[in-house]
Amino acid sequence: MRRLIRSFPWTALALASASFGQGLITQKSLPSDAAVKIAQGALEKCSSQGYKISLSILDASGAVKLQVRGDGTGPHTLEHSRRKAYTALTFKRTSAETADAWAKRGGAVPVIEGTVGAAGGVPIRAGEEVIGAVGVSGAPGGEKDEACANFGISKIAEILK
Repeated sequence: MRRLIRSFPWTALALASASFGQGLITQKSLPSDAAVKIAQGALEKCSSQGYKISLSILDASGAVKLQVRGDGTGPHTLEHSRRKAYTALTFKRTSAETADAWAKRGGAVPVIEGTVGAAGGVPIRAGEEVIGAVGVSGAPGGEKDEACANFGISKIAEILK
């Protein structure tokens, strides 16, 4: 009886996995050259308006794909941009939408490591699938950061269809 109990979890796991499909999971992935185009677009947009920014682009797993600390930016802007991107990726909506949702529910802001309640993070979607996120920090206001992030994403709109 003891041996049966010890082997039961493994048996249950084997039966559970047998009931699911045997195929591999396929996911869309953000190519490096696309991340570069997003960064160039965001930097171009903000620079044309006189904003000095830093930006972070994350892949679907939350790993940094590309980061740029813009010339003349504050030391906090690179990490802040990463947190904005991570928030957008985690919640699959802009970091501004997440900040608004937190404010509306009242009480303490949830403590979720790596997230921030500030505008400037935007998920990157290929169809309905979130394949990464971009965060921008340094413009005078999160809505301006977000506009630059969206402009960057627009540079690869054709491949995101």
